[in-house]
Amino acid sequence: MEMKKEADSLDNELLNLLQSEFPISERPFFELGERLSISETEVIERIQKLKDINYIRQISAIFDTRSMKYKSTLVAMSFEDSDVDKAAEVINQHPGVTHNYKRNHFYNLWFTLAVPPDSKIGLEGTVDILTKLSSAKSTRMLPTLKLYKIGVKLDMTGKDSLSLKDDKFYGEENISKDYDLSEVDTRIIKQVQEDFPLISNPYSYLAERAGVTTQELISCLGKLNSKGVMRRVAAILHHRKAGFRANAMGVWKVPVDKIEEVAPVMSSLKSVSHCYRRPTYPDWPYSLFTMVHGRSSKDCESIIKSLSDMSGITDYDSLYSSKEYKKTRLKYFSTEQESWENAHIKENINAVSSNN
Repeated sequence: MEMKKEADSLDNELLNLLQSEFPISERPFFELGERLSISETEVIERIQKLKDINYIRQISAIFDTRSMKYKSTLVAMSFEDSDVDKAAEVINQHPGVTHNYKRNHFYNLWFTLAVPPDSKIGLEGTVDILTKLSSAKSTRMLPTLKLYKIGVKLDMTGKDSLSLKDDKFYGEENISKDYDLSEVDTRIIKQVQEDFPLISNPYSYLAERAGVTTQELISCLGKLNSKGVMRRVAAILHHRKAGFRANAMGVWKVPVDKIEEVAPVMSSLKSVSHCYRRPTYPDWPYSLFTMVHGRSSKDCESIIKSLSDMSGITDYDSLYSSKEYKKTRLKYFSTEQESWENAHIKENINAVSSNN
């Protein structure tokens, strides 16, 4: 059949399914087709089209960084406006930087950073080096103190209201505290974190590359999912291309003794994709962070206002991204991080010496 070059209503239904949970089975595209009353072939053709028009970034397994024993943090840096682009270029060279945005605030560059368990420099040392390399005026590390919700699922159909509630999502209680990855787990993770091939049984292809049987791979993913190491298998979208052109980071001044009461209320809104508790500083009083996505800044403001009304928290700010410098998935067990550290290890030694 001839595919239209733009997304239609069936494509949007498919995108919703792909974001929520891609089947872990012998024939995942066939299963998706059954749910939409179309053939497996049509599902694959539609996904290929959605990739061609840049709606879908990739389909892959999504893992939890902390469950993988990686250390991670959100970092806020301040620069003169004229220096932000150059600074972002420097910071993006670190392979553990996955998201990097310019935002409308004194702290105008915000990025996420993760380092592996065997990092020689460590998380704080890496942030120190990036601060020096980029000539940041000020840097604030904002690691997750508690995760209340994570999971971007954009409603492509327009059927969900902005006030729709969400009762199933990944939070702190799902994080694996004690699961040790086996050598086979590691081999499988290296394969399934990559973009899945659009073939009838992608898991067979990935299993062959990992040196295991299809059933062993499927069982492994089920186990990693039940342990909280893997959050889900899903499609990651290019938000802006898919019509969600605005995102706002809501930052909330919530008293410490109120956070456990307020955070679940905010997490309950389907429009909220992330909700975290983070540390405060004298120049940064915001203890709770929420991420919302909208087709316009007006949508985002409406969601933020709803969160304020629902929670009773009136002291907050909305930080909008005005430029996206980097957005990618973290590559686990990659040699790129080691290469970056080897190239910058002397700078870390110098930084430690000058601090002592």
